[in-house]
Amino acid sequence: MMDIILIILAVLAFLGLVAGVGIYFLVKLGQKAASKAKQAATQLTTHVNAMGPGDAAEVERLRLDLRREVSITRQAVEHTQRQGWGLGDLPRLLADLSAQADIHDAQLAMYAQQRRASPYVDHATLHRLREHQAKLTAMCARIRVDLLGDQLQHAAAGIDDLNSRTDLEIEARRRPPDPLDEIDELYRRSTQERRDLP
Repeated sequence: MMDIILIILAVLAFLGLVAGVGIYFLVKLGQKAASKAKQAATQLTTHVNAMGPGDAAEVERLRLDLRREVSITRQAVEHTQRQGWGLGDLPRLLADLSAQADIHDAQLAMYAQQRRASPYVDHATLHRLREHQAKLTAMCARIRVDLLGDQLQHAAAGIDDLNSRTDLEIEARRRPPDPLDEIDELYRRSTQERRDLP
């Protein structure tokens, strides 16, 4: 009887453990889904706000532009890393650039929110935000140009090698000239030249 009770308790403890782990993972999954939903809602709001006229809409467009620039720069760096080429300190620089872009994005969002809520325009702050935006997007573009230059240089070396190998292979596949054909051609030419002479 005691053995049966112990077995039932062990089974219940095991089921309780499995249920606890399941609940833990469900909570984690729910948190991740809520975070993704919040991020999607924020992006949708930004897109909607960017469609309107005025300074607030322009600032929202700046936010979208900055996100796009950082995203495609990150993709370029990740692509280059997958190729196995040396990047030096570029990944760390991109992480710092992304962090600075997040700060700038928050500043743009705050300005846009204040601009929508208040009719008073702060031209000096908007000008500084535009300057910061221009510097950040220019850095992203410079990183991408540098990476593309490296890729083109690697590709050029590969293309040159392939071109020389193609030339060698085509030359190796040619039939050597037949000496009898060459003698025959020389005889025809000399005969023709004799006929042409007066």
